[in-house]
Amino acid sequence: MQINSSRFIMSNTNVAMCPQNFLPEYAFIGRSNVGKSSLINSICDKKNLAKTSSTPGKTILINHYLINESWYLVDLPGYGYARISKTKKEEIRNLTKNYFKKRKQLINAFLLIDIRHEPQSYDLDFMIWLNKNFISFAIIFTKSDKLKNNSIETNVLKYKNVLNKNWDSNPPMFVTSSKKKTGNDRILEYIKILNSEFYKYKRA
Repeated sequence: MQINSSRFIMSNTNVAMCPQNFLPEYAFIGRSNVGKSSLINSICDKKNLAKTSSTPGKTILINHYLINESWYLVDLPGYGYARISKTKKEEIRNLTKNYFKKRKQLINAFLLIDIRHEPQSYDLDFMIWLNKNFISFAIIFTKSDKLKNNSIETNVLKYKNVLNKNWDSNPPMFVTSSKKKTGNDRILEYIKILNSEFYKYKRA
């Protein structure tokens, strides 16, 4: 898939106020400082489309970006060690869960994971929550430029082994580097396939 246009549409703290035109949506979520904004900018090939910050947890809104005038890329608040109050963390958690439960046009969630780290309980718990709520998801490993190829393969295998304990098959996995722009084409081709299925079903 070629991205010909990408533009910011709106930010929200209220799921009911999100776009109502029922275009397919793909949500990007992950731990604070996982490189989510950098990946979005890399995929869309637009440097400042999503604002990056040195302060983890700055994104506390649902951000919609319209891609090719036909689907939305949704930037959701991060989770993890952000330096915010417990009350604010709970608000973000509720906002995120409301989004996943109420957005019928959500096609797939992309869970971003820093490939340099061992499997973390909060990521695994979130995958289990998505699965229990019948939300399709894929895993995007970020910051692969920080590791050598053999370490990348080893760390991906660690996740596969852990996930095999919970599921018969693993979700789709993509290894990316925003710096080197690797993995973007595979993600976009996957979205293209899902979009085709969405519009085929919609016309039926």
